Amino acid sequence: MGYEALVSVILVVHFGYLAFVVFGGFLVWRWPRVFWVHLAAAAWGLAVVGIPLTCPLTTAENWARRQAGQTEQSAGFIDRYIEGVLYPERFTLVLQVLAGVTVVGSWVGAYLYRRHLRRRVETVSL
Repeated sequence: MGYEALVSVILVVHFGYLAFVVFGGFLVWRWPRVFWVHLAAAAWGLAVVGIPLTCPLTTAENWARRQAGQTEQSAGFIDRYIEGVLYPERFTLVLQVLAGVTVVGSWVGAYLYRRHLRRRVETVSL
């Protein structure tokens, strides 16, 4: 029973990580230091999608499944739970580009927002 719960926890963490990769750049607007964490997460996300790498969370999930007596999953997390489930597989490239645009757009927005705040502070202090 404990390993089955661990599988569920890993799946929740995996979904959370993917949400952070796509939307975490918006946290930078409020907390600029998050940028470096988000940059690392986005770089890893890009590497996993662009290069055939196995995500450590997928490895951990498969280990927990074996310990729980379940069969190991042959496909990766995105292939099993995202592609063909949340959207048709034919839109994969479009959604990958949209995710990349969202990440870069959030960073540009954070930069412009922080710059605007600095200008406001400078104007008020004059």
